[in-house]
Amino acid sequence: MYVCFFPKAKLRKLLVSKQKKFNLHQIQRFLQNLDDVVMWAVEAIGLQANAVSALQRKVKPDFKEIVFKILQSNGRLIITGIGKSAAIANKIVATLNSTGTPSIFMHAADAVHGDLGIVQENDIVICISKSGNTPEIKAIVPIIKKNGNLLIGMVGNLESYLAMQSDYILDTTIEKEACPNNLAPTTSTTAQLVMGDALAICLLKARGFTSRDFAKYHPGGSLGKKLYTTLADLSKQNSQPQTSPNASIKDVIVELSTKRLGAVAVLNNHVLVGIITDGDIRRMLENHTSIEQLTAKDIMNPNPTTMQANELAADASLLMAEKKISQVIILDNKEYVGMVHIHDLNREGIF
Repeated sequence: MYVCFFPKAKLRKLLVSKQKKFNLHQIQRFLQNLDDVVMWAVEAIGLQANAVSALQRKVKPDFKEIVFKILQSNGRLIITGIGKSAAIANKIVATLNSTGTPSIFMHAADAVHGDLGIVQENDIVICISKSGNTPEIKAIVPIIKKNGNLLIGMVGNLESYLAMQSDYILDTTIEKEACPNNLAPTTSTTAQLVMGDALAICLLKARGFTSRDFAKYHPGGSLGKKLYTTLADLSKQNSQPQTSPNASIKDVIVELSTKRLGAVAVLNNHVLVGIITDGDIRRMLENHTSIEQLTAKDIMNPNPTTMQANELAADASLLMAEKKISQVIILDNKEYVGMVHIHDLNREGIF
């Protein structure tokens, strides 16, 4: 906390005033250590970056077989682990589920107390462990094998029990943890996470999983909205500002102000013939001293920007940015159905 918010000079005063129980030697040592923080961070990141880079050499022919087996499976993909590996397993499951590979997380500790029933016939099990020798792993592996399930070990010890029992191996061996004591799972869990992501991406590409497929699983996010929200979805929430070519300027201004979309569609017998925006009103006032005789057709733009109701709202945002406009008229074939404003796109997180 102090490191984040206080310069060293202020920190020294704070420690002396607030922490009387610290002696001067302890304070000096603490302040000296602050100078090493950046070095520690760079070293930790470097260790993990090197471990991730080394994973490229560990992708063996087994990897291709694993992808093939998962794609051909009629069952689910069960991913299990314990400790920090369980947290990584949970994340990998989330990534797989969102990219088209149905997966289930099973905690290894819970598995030995009944949750092993999650594993059904034809399911494939990926077991994640750095050591490959934890008691829980040794307890569940024989049952998985006995039931005939395919077992994939994501393991950091190729001579471990898990490695020896697995049908296929994802090698996540590392040289050293980022932890100075080489104890806290840091580099090892990073390697597991990256290997899991690599598997998910390979499965995604093999399935031909598209951005639209991704959107189906993310309907509440801004990305999902960009990929499935149509202009019809947005325009139906708005009023339909419109006027006739012969309408007076007063009527046009009233329609503009009451519908609050910054523009009015000009329709002649239900056919779109133009648009009048706030900017058109300003330009009219700049160019005419008298406006009593003017009508809508005198100031309208006869070439409004239009889009079809079934087009994506994300495409409208690109068009608005390109043309530097704030609204677009929405048509259903040739019929005027409404208008979408840039604020509608901002509200939905699309623009």
